[in-house]
Amino acid sequence: MSSLVTLSDLKRISAAKLAEQLTAKAAGSGNDSIAIVDVRDDDHIGGHIAGSLHFPSRSLDAMMPTLLRQLDGKDTVVFHCALSQQRGPGAALRYLRERADLLAKQKAKGAAPPDKAQTVYILDRGFVGWQEVYGTDEKLTEGYRKELWEDGYWG
Repeated sequence: MSSLVTLSDLKRISAAKLAEQLTAKAAGSGNDSIAIVDVRDDDHIGGHIAGSLHFPSRSLDAMMPTLLRQLDGKDTVVFHCALSQQRGPGAALRYLRERADLLAKQKAKGAAPPDKAQTVYILDRGFVGWQEVYGTDEKLTEGYRKELWEDGYWG
C-alpha cells in the first residue's frame, strides 16, 4: 500500500517564516505543535536549528517507526538537510508515504486516525541558508560553529 505523494506535492517554507514561527512558539503565542527534522549525516556538525530532531538520512529506514511516533499529533513538520535538495525532500516524501500507509492500515482495522491533518514542509535552502541568517542567533540555532561556515567547509 503506497501513497501517491510525489516530490511536486511537497511544500516549502522559508527560513524567515520558520524563524517567525519558532520565535512566536518560544513567546507562547505561536504554533506549539511544530517539529523540525534534520536529516543531515556527518554534516550535522557546525550547528542545528534549536529544538530540532536529528534523524540522519542513512539511518532513516531503521528509524522511520520512531519518527512516525514522535511526529504523531504535530500540526507542522519541517524537514531539512544541508541544502534541502535531496535528503530533506526524500525524507519528507518517505515520511508522508509511510504516514499515509499507517493511517490507512489503522482505518482498515477500525482504529480512528488523527482528527487533524499534518502539514509537511521542506526548509528552503536547508541549513546552509538558515545559518547564513540565523546561525549566530542563539535563540534559534544551537551548537553553531561560525568558523566552519566562514571557511566554506559546508557550502
